[in-house]
Amino acid sequence: MDNKIIPVIVQHFETNQVLTLAYMNNEALQRTIKGPDVWFYSRSRKELWHKGETSGNYLKVKSISIDCDNDALLVKVYPTGPSCHTGKESCFSNEDLANIEWKSSDIFSDLSALIEERKISPKKGSYVNKLLGEGSDYISQKILEEACETIVEINSNKEGSRVRLIEELGDLFFHILVMMSSKSISMNDVESELEKRKKH
Repeated sequence: MDNKIIPVIVQHFETNQVLTLAYMNNEALQRTIKGPDVWFYSRSRKELWHKGETSGNYLKVKSISIDCDNDALLVKVYPTGPSCHTGKESCFSNEDLANIEWKSSDIFSDLSALIEERKISPKKGSYVNKLLGEGSDYISQKILEEACETIVEINSNKEGSRVRLIEELGDLFFHILVMMSSKSISMNDVESELEKRKKH
C-alpha cells in the first residue's frame, strides 16, 4: 500500500451487518493486523485514528480481506459498543434515499473527534489543549474576537474580502467547537436543536 489510502468496509463478524465505511493507510492497516483493535486514517486530519479511543466503542478485529483489485478492504469485527458517532449500531440506515440531504463533508465531526482526543490525551504544543487549559473565559474571549473579525469581513467591500470572510468563519467555527467540547456539548445536541428551526 505504501502511502496509498483505501476505503475500508467494516462488518459485524456474527451478524454480517455493515457497520461503517472508513479509510486506512499502510500504518493503520499494520496496526489493525497486529490487533486487537481497528485503526483508521483520517483524511481531513491527516493522522491515524484509533477507533474507540475517545468513545470507548472499540472494534475488535476478527478478519481482514482485500478485494480482487487490491483497492478496498473488508474488516470483520466485534464491536464493543455503537459503531457510529451518532450512537447508532451502524452508520447505515434505511432512510428514504429520494429525500436524503447529501453532505459535502464531515469535517465538523472530524474536528470534534480531534478536539475530544486532545482533551483526553493532551499533546504538547497543541492549540486545542492551550484553549481548554485556559478555561471558559479565555475561550469566550477568543470566540468574541473571531466573531468581531467575521463581522468586519461581512461588511467589507474590499477585494479579497470573500476569502477573508471564509477564513474568519473557519476560525469562528473552530473556537465554537472547542467551547462545545469544554461544555460537553456534542454536534448531535446542536443538530437536534437545529431540527427545530425547520419549522420557521
